[in-house]
Amino acid sequence: MATSVDRIPSKPSRPAHDGTGPAPPRRVPLPILLACLCAALPLSLVCGAALGASGLSWAQVTRYLWSGLTGGAIGPDEVPAYTIVWELRLPRAVLAAVVGAGLSAIGVAVQAMVRNALADPFVLGISSGAAVGANAVLIFGALGALGIWALSTAAFLSALLAMLLVYAVARTERGLTPLRLVLTGTAMYYGFSAVTTFMVFAAERGEAARSAMMWLLGSLSGANWAAVPIAAGAVLAGLAHLGWSARRLNALALGDETAAALGVDAGRLRKELFLVSAAVTGAVVAVSGAIGFVGLMVPHAARMLVGADHRRLLAVAPLAGAVLLIWVDILSRVVLAPAELPVGVLTAVIGVPCFILLMRRRAYSFGAI
Repeated sequence: MATSVDRIPSKPSRPAHDGTGPAPPRRVPLPILLACLCAALPLSLVCGAALGASGLSWAQVTRYLWSGLTGGAIGPDEVPAYTIVWELRLPRAVLAAVVGAGLSAIGVAVQAMVRNALADPFVLGISSGAAVGANAVLIFGALGALGIWALSTAAFLSALLAMLLVYAVARTERGLTPLRLVLTGTAMYYGFSAVTTFMVFAAERGEAARSAMMWLLGSLSGANWAAVPIAAGAVLAGLAHLGWSARRLNALALGDETAAALGVDAGRLRKELFLVSAAVTGAVVAVSGAIGFVGLMVPHAARMLVGADHRRLLAVAPLAGAVLLIWVDILSRVVLAPAELPVGVLTAVIGVPCFILLMRRRAYSFGAI
């Protein structure tokens, strides 16, 4: 027997346009869009491995990638170039895809959870909490015994502590309400940001402060193959849970009373989404720093293309976010080569005008399926 959630309409009838206002946005057929994104993702990964300050030809890059995938031999004089492609650029491109997919998917979930069009993965205060742990490593050398794992470990642990603090403050007898989550997360964001700012000013070494600022603005410069499985595992687990909860997300986006009428426990679902969002955000922030705007812009752009049904959104948004962040990272490496821009700066520079353009060019209403 079908449950109440199963009866939530995924494609309700849309009234005909009467010509008195802006025309409703045209939806892109989902199979075509998914096919384009699935083709763009591997192509973007190859470009991420090929483009950079070092002048390597496409033939060289292709051969090194093939050698890395098949275990083929390379000459001793080619080891430096091979290392650039296989050990530096490719894991960075893969990690950019993982981070972009994670931020975009969690952006969809958080916007449904708090029913706020301005929400993104960082509205919960988790990213600023992670920044406290990361700065403790970069500036004061905390957890030095962990070596290359010190930064990601400290960032993730402080993100979890921030999650527990936000949960403890926001929780009431009625559970987690959207307004209290947003207000608590915003307050914690400013509190943790003040702590990280103080730590930067207290740094005795200028290079440590610069590294801390680079991390706070988002950077994939420290990417390596060891960081990929952890972040990818967290993102894939989060995507699996969100995909399984897509119908319930549709109900939650309609309001708590409507969700209850459809058989969805809004309080329990919001608690699940909070835990998943915090865990995935903490995992990706730990390896990439605080890259903003991806989790805000990509869900809205996907919603304009395929509608607000979360089954379609959660198929499109992660792929779009992955492709977007790969290319933003490429730009961060080549715009001022050999210097490197923080990725978060470029996501804002690119994202703000694109977001405004999307808002102005199409009739758009948050949550309209």
